[in-house]
Amino acid sequence: MSETNRAYYKAISILFDLFLVNLTMYLAYETSLNLLHVLFINVLWINLTQLTKLYIDLFVKDAIPTIKQTLWSLFLFIAVMMVIELAAPELSASSNLFLLLSLFFTPALLFGKIAFLLLRRSKRTSLINYKQVVIIGAGPLGKELKEVLESNTDLGYQVNGFFDNYPSANDNLNILGKVDDCMAFVKNNNITEVFCALPNPSFDQVDFLIRQADAEMIRFKLVHDVQNYFKKTVHVQLYGHLPVFSPRKEPLENRGNQFVKRVFDVSFSIFICLFIMSWLVPVFALLIKLESKGPVFFKQLRSGKNNRPFYCLKFRSMQVNGEADTKQASYADSRITRIGAFMRRTSLDEMPQFFNVLLGDMSVVGPRPHMLQHTAAYSAIIDQFMVRHFLLPGITGWAQVKGLRGETKDDQAMEQRVKLDIWYLENWSIFLDLKIIFLTIWQILTGHKNAW
Repeated sequence: MSETNRAYYKAISILFDLFLVNLTMYLAYETSLNLLHVLFINVLWINLTQLTKLYIDLFVKDAIPTIKQTLWSLFLFIAVMMVIELAAPELSASSNLFLLLSLFFTPALLFGKIAFLLLRRSKRTSLINYKQVVIIGAGPLGKELKEVLESNTDLGYQVNGFFDNYPSANDNLNILGKVDDCMAFVKNNNITEVFCALPNPSFDQVDFLIRQADAEMIRFKLVHDVQNYFKKTVHVQLYGHLPVFSPRKEPLENRGNQFVKRVFDVSFSIFICLFIMSWLVPVFALLIKLESKGPVFFKQLRSGKNNRPFYCLKFRSMQVNGEADTKQASYADSRITRIGAFMRRTSLDEMPQFFNVLLGDMSVVGPRPHMLQHTAAYSAIIDQFMVRHFLLPGITGWAQVKGLRGETKDDQAMEQRVKLDIWYLENWSIFLDLKIIFLTIWQILTGHKNAW
């Protein structure tokens, strides 16, 4: 898309939002609308959206960042208006403004952004103002970089070609010249960024290329080959000037996130214990005792966070037997009682684990804990199995709502569970926990084929 069209669409977006702002003011002020208020509130909105970058890269940004920036803009706008109402009444609006901001402007703006996101979906590729770039190095790393840039259009790059001293004739790549020809080419073709993907370049070679790029005002980016160390995307942090690579990003390493998750776990568990467990325990205790001899609760040592064992609580759903700690429950298991079958089918046998959450041994959402001997066995044959133990185990988890629950019949099924557990570890958010809880409740109500 040309720079003129890009500016045109950006102007339309700004004008549409300002129309909503001014319409809200008109409705709020009624007959007392004056020029001072109009100018002040319009300037305020424009400046606040500059802070939140709402109108920057309209076609490059994904949907979630766009909605987040819209919400931040609304929050700041309403917050500033409230402060002005208290500190400078002469600049404030009528008492109807805050009501209209909540009931009219907020939903109208969000609806407008959602409509924009839906309309741009089919034309997004043609609307993005791509940066033209070249890649130094046409080896495996350079080719992989080209694929990443072309498949992730939201990054906004378009690869013109490669520069390489020893290109392969079989790759059918657009080789533009040798490495020494690169800077002259980008200067003559108005290219402003260069990616260096040479395999194991020397310090002197990289330093020379950077100096050339700086002299021509070309942005230089070095792509380091770490695929021999890590099997997937890595997480990079800067410790001073030193780049430190790790195989994954873990949101719950952050103490703030740990605090949010723990507060949610405790609050949710207290609610469940007060309003559900308070009457559920006596009812199930009576039913369990009437059907079979033995304790109401079944406790079993399982692997917890950092592989520390803890006693996991459940309602007893089986006859007392000597295989409870070694043999998984299976379909039509003769050890399961009638009330136990109902509890297992509805997952109600897991409810006492909310006490484990309050004790700090478990979380509401996380990887399901395994028996100690299963942890020892699977860790010996499944790659990355122990990674899931970086987290507190959960009553429910991402693997469970994706269908991997119940008896694990083969190693492949366990490998899939591990992959989903690690995905949860790398992508945790409080919103993801809420989604998993919702899906768990939905599956309990609708039934699950692997629940027995």
